Amino acid sequence: GLLLPPAQTTRSSRQQEEQRRRRGKRVRALACVVSAGPICPAPAASTTTPISSIMGAGGRMTEKERELLGRGGAGATFQRSPTDKPPFTLAQIKKAIPPHCFERSVIKSFSYLVHDLVIVATLLYAALVWIPTLPSVLQLGAWPLYWVVQGCVMTGVWVIAHECGHHAFSDSSLLDDIVGLVLHSWLLVPYFSWKYSHRRHHSNTGSLERDEVFVPKQKEALAWYAPYIYSNPVGRLGLLAVQLTIGWPMYLSLNTCGRPYPRFACHFDPYSPIYNDRERAQVFISDVGVLAVSLALFKLASSFGFWWVVRVYAVPLLIVNAWLVLITYLQHTHPALPHYDSTEWDWLRGALATMDRDYGILNRVFHNITDTHVAHHLFSNMPHYHAMEATKAIKPILGEYYHFDATPFAKATWREAKECIYVEPEDRKGVFWYSNKFSAP
Repeated sequence: GLLLPPAQTTRSSRQQEEQRRRRGKRVRALACVVSAGPICPAPAASTTTPISSIMGAGGRMTEKERELLGRGGAGATFQRSPTDKPPFTLAQIKKAIPPHCFERSVIKSFSYLVHDLVIVATLLYAALVWIPTLPSVLQLGAWPLYWVVQGCVMTGVWVIAHECGHHAFSDSSLLDDIVGLVLHSWLLVPYFSWKYSHRRHHSNTGSLERDEVFVPKQKEALAWYAPYIYSNPVGRLGLLAVQLTIGWPMYLSLNTCGRPYPRFACHFDPYSPIYNDRERAQVFISDVGVLAVSLALFKLASSFGFWWVVRVYAVPLLIVNAWLVLITYLQHTHPALPHYDSTEWDWLRGALATMDRDYGILNRVFHNITDTHVAHHLFSNMPHYHAMEATKAIKPILGEYYHFDATPFAKATWREAKECIYVEPEDRKGVFWYSNKFSAP
């Protein structure tokens, strides 16, 4: 064929690249339409893109764009995460954040902890002294109110213990581990055991082979009965009920929804394949902490009765566990978020495959672990009280790589339970997206 002059060759390549970029942008803007909930890939992209502009000149759509639009329903479009390597580095993101955001103040950290513990103690006092004096009818409402409020505040304590595991509480690793061990043991969590598995989650977020929790399966790996459960509301509701009530202890003890290991994996077993030889002694210390609290609860039950312990401690702890599962699930499960296999995964793209959510006033109760999770995955040793400022600072850098969903969490939970059943590759090898399509059972 003809050999184009250099300038013409460059111009032709540039035009082809621009066409590919526009096609990719249109496909992402149409992708995975599942609900009318507002999905914001970046501050400037918070409004839904008109269909006419997505379609391009003359209203022409590719076959892939028509398929994606057809999956969505009436006007409910949101933008998938880009999967190309970001045009920025972690160092550039960090440079955009004010340096003081990385400073850990032991006084400030303890002030948040004391604040939460004072509220926990006040609520406990009300449950022990005030609620029993109420008429029986009013007690029927007062106890559930106590359980919900106490469970939410205790979740805030859980988040502070989680910060200790990330060395975000103070400049002293020893102090962080002591505080974290005490707090997590009180909440029946094996502190070091979870600290190490959670560290691996942060090191491998978005990886289908190496991520530690809520690792989605591919369609062929689902059980034969999966279509019967996921394709009907009753089955999905039952599955959610199990996840929110016993999902957390099942993960700790049986590795449910965790990364597959060649043999039985358990957070309470020092010789579990989750851990290496250097970590086994600390896993044992974690077990001792949980056992000590369990014995204390047994003593309380012996003195005050089993149902006394259930009312004042166990039910709020169930609320904590439910929030923990729900928050983690919604942070990493969304039709706009990709997963990668080993041929495509890298740490930065995996860390960016997370979703900030809005829980209203609970954002503050949960110390903003809910609405600053993207920043947390990028810089996990940053204290929670700087995370909002850091999130605002990194949004312009991340652009469409930043994800925020303001859909109410209850609605989002039901949507994700319906739409995010398994992952499958589409156009690009090594990149997997959520889907929910089954043949008729």
